[in-house]
Amino acid sequence: MKELINYILKYSVLHELQIELIKSKAQMKVIKKGECFLEAGKVAKQLGFVLEGILRVCWYNDKGEDITRAFITENHFALNVSSFTNSTPSEVSFEAISDCKLLVFSKNSLIELEEAIACWKEIMSKVTSTALTNKLRISNNMLIQDGKTRYLEFLKIYPGLANRIPLSTLASYLGIKQSSLSRIRKNIK
Repeated sequence: MKELINYILKYSVLHELQIELIKSKAQMKVIKKGECFLEAGKVAKQLGFVLEGILRVCWYNDKGEDITRAFITENHFALNVSSFTNSTPSEVSFEAISDCKLLVFSKNSLIELEEAIACWKEIMSKVTSTALTNKLRISNNMLIQDGKTRYLEFLKIYPGLANRIPLSTLASYLGIKQSSLSRIRKNIK
């Protein structure tokens, strides 16, 4: 729980009663490897904060290929903003690559926090803005870089993650074939 509170405190100062209220609204959720925090086609009804494990944001393309577009690691929020805000079906799944522990907030809990904590909406806006800015920066770099550069950039952004996820998932994220990724890794060592 302290990880969540420390993360939130990066964006605003809160007093002890507000912190206790936030803690009271969070519920622990365990997701086993291969299970989904959010499935494509379902409406996002929870905001998650990853305490342990890794989620991947993924979908299947028109060829039936499994595509990974993002990773959500420890001490980061997991949310499909569009689905959650607009109550529309998610186009992507948030799947556990490893066993995960999350703190989750229901939509009603978040509304209650917004009503009770004057700066809550601003905190969530800053969290969302930071996440979207990082996502855009990474996505833009992925569009203009070659496979090797994308892999090296991945290692910088997600230190230690390459050894915790399947090679096929990493190759999908990088937009290259698994055999190409194996060659790149071999040539770097």
